[in-house]
This record gives sequence, structure tokens and C-alpha cells, in this order.
Amino acid sequence: MAYQTALKKLAGYRAAEFVEDGMVVGIGSGSTIAFVIEALGKRVAEEGLKIKGIPTSDKTRRTAAKLGIPMHNVDDVDHIDLTIDGADQIDENFAAIKGGGAALLWEKIVAVNSRRNIWVVDDTKLAPQLTHYLPVEVIPYGADQLFKRLKYAGYQPTWRLDQNGNPVRTDSANYLIDLHFTKMPDPFKLGRELTSMVGVVEHGLFLNIVDQVIVGRADETVAVFDAHPKPLI
Repeated sequence: MAYQTALKKLAGYRAAEFVEDGMVVGIGSGSTIAFVIEALGKRVAEEGLKIKGIPTSDKTRRTAAKLGIPMHNVDDVDHIDLTIDGADQIDENFAAIKGGGAALLWEKIVAVNSRRNIWVVDDTKLAPQLTHYLPVEVIPYGADQLFKRLKYAGYQPTWRLDQNGNPVRTDSANYLIDLHFTKMPDPFKLGRELTSMVGVVEHGLFLNIVDQVIVGRADETVAVFDAHPKPLI
């Protein structure tokens, strides 16, 4: 665990170097992005870096603000220059699953409104094909009926529950249903199917979004990949 944390820090600090003075920056969520926020906070304090931060979660907003990064709502700005976020898993074609931290809706809103997107991961998050469970954010009203439809479709749904056994609530007060696959269906087809289901707010498939992926490797180096048709791993 300590070793993986070290790789996350290497990648996170490298990603923070892509942020330039005057940028509007989407700031993602998760354990790797915590190091991006840490690095940006140091640059603000030590270099006088001037940026506007756009959070993908309330937790990110609070953490970044404590480090002196000015934070704004996504609707307060007319553009986002760059968003840096993590991922639960990325396949060789740069498709990703996100939402393990329950922030997938805000993450996708910020991502699709950004001119560039960078994902930061350690190399354990790379896979030839997507195998991670897929989070789906759903409206509470009628959620049990939607759960039944997902189960009938063969998607092996489970509720995301907190330590007390209650449904996890997102920052938008929605529920999360996690889907489990023996073999992931075609991500694009699956994404369209989920979006068409009444009650689904958003799913954790992030497709055709990323521009660069920064990877902390087991040999303690950091690799930067441009999104393109060639395999990532």
C-alpha cells in the first residue's frame, strides 16, 4: 500500500506541472488527485501560481480551499482549460471506469466542459480490457424498480452502501448502483443503454474524453501517454 501511494504521489506531482498561470483548472477526486491538490497548493503558496479551481466533489472543494486554491462552481466560468482527474481503471483504448469515490456525475460534467483532460493513475489501474465494477448514479425515486431492471438484464447490480448499511448518497443526493460483469459488454453500447433507462442520472464509463494519461510505474518512473489508437499498455 505504501509503495502504491508513492507511485500516486509521483504521478500526481507530475500532473500538477501541466497547470499554467492563469488557467481555469478542473480538479478531480480520489487518492491520487489528493497529491495533485497538494502539489498545486504548494505552487500557489511558493510560486504565486494564480488559477481558478473547479471541483468535481464537495470534498475536493474543501481540501483545495484549505490549501489556498481559489475554488469556483462550474457555472461561474465560461471555460475550463484543463481538468486533472483519476480513474478506477483504464483500458488499452483509453476508455475508463470512474465513480468508485461516488463523484462520477460531477466528474463527467467538469470533464465534458474542459478543453483538455488528463487522467493520473498508478500502473495497477491499467488493463487490456475493463473489468472493474461499473458505478451508475440513479434517482432515489423508483430506484428499486430500476435495480430490478438491471438485474433482469444480467448486470449483477449491487447497492453502494455506507458502513451503517444505508445507501451512499452522492453530492447530488442520488444513489449508486454498482454493476458487475463476468465480461464487460461493448462500452459504447452499454453506455447508450444505461443512459436510455429512466431513472439513471449518469454512468461511470468515460469514453472519448481523455487527452493524456500520466502513469506512475512500478520502476518509480512516470510515463505520459497521449490518447491515440495505439494500445496504452
